[in-house]
Amino acid sequence: MSIRKRFTDQDLERIKTAVREAESKISGEIVPVFVEKSGIYSLATYRAAVFGALAVFVVIVFLDRYVPSFAIYDRDPLLIFVFVALGGLAGALKAHFINPIKRMMLSQVHLDQSTRKRAENAFLEEEVFNTRQRTGIMIFVSFFEHEVIVMADKGISKVVDQSVWDGLVRGIITNIKDGKIVEGMEGAIRKCGEILLEKGFVIDPDDANELKDDLRIE
Repeated sequence: MSIRKRFTDQDLERIKTAVREAESKISGEIVPVFVEKSGIYSLATYRAAVFGALAVFVVIVFLDRYVPSFAIYDRDPLLIFVFVALGGLAGALKAHFINPIKRMMLSQVHLDQSTRKRAENAFLEEEVFNTRQRTGIMIFVSFFEHEVIVMADKGISKVVDQSVWDGLVRGIITNIKDGKIVEGMEGAIRKCGEILLEKGFVIDPDDANELKDDLRIE
């Protein structure tokens, strides 16, 4: 699914409004980033191709040994190779186009590493660090991996424990599973504002909006 199809214009406006309202009270910047997928995952395609080819080969061996009436043109090696190759191609195509199958071909460690790397790159690309007091917060959502990462710049991370962000992540993921991504993001953004207020990051008289409020959708 294209990530643009996950949200209506009204959905996007609700999230942007939540950002503006939260930032109107704090000396911090909140940056939501949405990506459909954090990695290319060619490995999943290769693994599915090998699995598909192996599955076809095992079926051929089983039928040849245990089903007397089965024969592939007198065990023609070329024909067997064609069937095995087609099995590999079918596996590769399924992994390429069907996300649940692609995820099955990948370890959770691989997914976690790709998501973390993409989030770190987004933090730099979107210049979340580029605030006067280093008070930027990025809420990163990667749909394919079913993962959410909240990253706070050092001005905030030194006074807010990681467990706070972990709780925020769990809340967003729960809402996504319930089909309430917009509500989950609104709640998380409001919570970010509340956390910063509790830690004394109150908006200054000369405060400027240092990062644009537009959502980052990649």
